[in-house]
Amino acid sequence: MSSFNSKNVLITGGASGIGKLMGRMALENGAANLVIWDINDAALEETKAEFATVKGNVHTYKVDVASVDDIKINAALTLKKLGGIDILINNAGIVVGKLFTEHTHDDIAKTMNINTLALMHITREFLPGMRSRKQGHICNIASAAALLANPKMAVYVASKWAVYGWSESLRIEMEQGKTGVHVTTVCPYYISTGMFSGVKSRIPLLKPEVVAKRIIKAISSNKLVVKLPWIVNLLPFAKATMPLRVFDFVIGKGFGIYNTMSSFVGRK
Repeated sequence: MSSFNSKNVLITGGASGIGKLMGRMALENGAANLVIWDINDAALEETKAEFATVKGNVHTYKVDVASVDDIKINAALTLKKLGGIDILINNAGIVVGKLFTEHTHDDIAKTMNINTLALMHITREFLPGMRSRKQGHICNIASAAALLANPKMAVYVASKWAVYGWSESLRIEMEQGKTGVHVTTVCPYYISTGMFSGVKSRIPLLKPEVVAKRIIKAISSNKLVVKLPWIVNLLPFAKATMPLRVFDFVIGKGFGIYNTMSSFVGRK
């Protein structure tokens, strides 16, 4: 039986991209209630209308996850309506795609607030309920960038490195405390959505449907870490065993990773 069966599921950034795909899959896997947090009003309405034919209840909230106050207010509304969240998928994220020196202070703050701090604040709101029920699942979408430095992504990389370290630490805390709460950390390569429009890579970009399906499956099976594609699993070993200049040459020039963001456009 799917772990989504009769559960309350919350997905941030759930009105577009893989967030939206995962929402539909959660409902198709038996979720009783799907809660979508997103900042885009029009996308929320459109998604709710699309999901009207799928079994299960859909609840949408306009939330700016960069704002702690907004998180607290909407978490309280969500908990009042549903009583608790069983599966939390921290999916919302942004990428600026500029050299570090071209980032404004607002760019830096917004990236870290949305990509890193929001996950912590949102989890802090729903984790106590999971612990009191001695069951729950938190899925944090990090990135292959959590394992690899990359030009024109310095702040994004920093935000995802932090997510990876926090998510893994949280998992260990939950396991040591025998809380019944599971944690899954996801590290995908570039996904062919609007978020990474313009990226050019020798390694094929991941298809959103494939990534969404793998994440839903990972949550259902309580998988600890998901790295996509398989070659991402080799990064820690390669970095630990190769001299840094050799690593830069193999990854940067051989695989061309250090030039993938050269023609980045992103979502407008």
